[in-house]
Amino acid sequence: MSSQITVKKYLIFVVFVLFSLVFLGGIFAITNETAIGAGNELSYPSWLVIAYLAGLSMIILPCTLPLVFIIVPLSMGKTAKKGLSMALLFGAGLTITISFYGFGIGALGQTADLDQISIYMFLIAGIAAFLFGLSQLKLFELKLPTYSGTPKFIQNRGDYSKSFFMGLLLGNAGVGCPNPMFYWLLIYIAGTGNMEIGASLGAVHGVGRAIPLILLSVLAIIGINATKGITTKKITIEKLTGWMLIVIGSFLIINGIPGGHEWYESTFVHIAWNNLVSTTLLPPEFHISQHTHHYDVQMPQEFAPILFGSLILFPIIWYFTRKKMISP
Repeated sequence: MSSQITVKKYLIFVVFVLFSLVFLGGIFAITNETAIGAGNELSYPSWLVIAYLAGLSMIILPCTLPLVFIIVPLSMGKTAKKGLSMALLFGAGLTITISFYGFGIGALGQTADLDQISIYMFLIAGIAAFLFGLSQLKLFELKLPTYSGTPKFIQNRGDYSKSFFMGLLLGNAGVGCPNPMFYWLLIYIAGTGNMEIGASLGAVHGVGRAIPLILLSVLAIIGINATKGITTKKITIEKLTGWMLIVIGSFLIINGIPGGHEWYESTFVHIAWNNLVSTTLLPPEFHISQHTHHYDVQMPQEFAPILFGSLILFPIIWYFTRKKMISP
């Protein structure tokens, strides 16, 4: 029996990989001409992958993880065909909502100063990620928007329409979640100033969010309850997510302060990337040249590494001091 379960899990994983390749390839083929017209033909393919990965990674955040415990019970106890259809309709509703967000950000990028937008978004994203990382480590309590109940007009509908409308509604869950990859995606979309690119990347991101939920539903339909494993590893996932968000949040905060991005361009990360482009077969257009920003007041570059180190060191000291105080 255990060998059959292993085979089922393996087949589902293979289907997931094949679907991901076909899906991303199909979206690229459909939208590549739009990307060329907008002058983003080099960066667009990589952002398709980033949008998809950002969607997949949302499953570990507590403002989207509760969706697992909504869609899985919704599709359990149904026939395989009906359960899968309900899971797919939920995913479709979620994807449509995120696509509209991408469309709106693309439209906003046409009318705003990208330099000002990007620095504010970096700073907001960094602060959000940093605070959320602290809350994941239980250093303080941070209340985030989560699923709090289904409106009555959805509850009174049939199974199929209920699944779809719940997807539309819950596509908003996690939009405020501090996933750095999602914020980077929004900054890129705003930079293109293209509504079609925004909508397509939003759709890819939405599908990425929906896939883990659909896979967990499929596992439940065939008799494998994977939500137990998620529940037992919840604390470990929260700690890993917390430390990751603190590091990335600190980096984003530095980039969101005038003068911080210039410091980043002098670091080994930026230099190593350009050296990699120079020594490999990557197109020379992937070389990221330095560019200047014009601010009335900006942070001295020598202060940036001190601030970056302090932002990371502060939570480490706080975490282990608190751990020592509460341990018996």
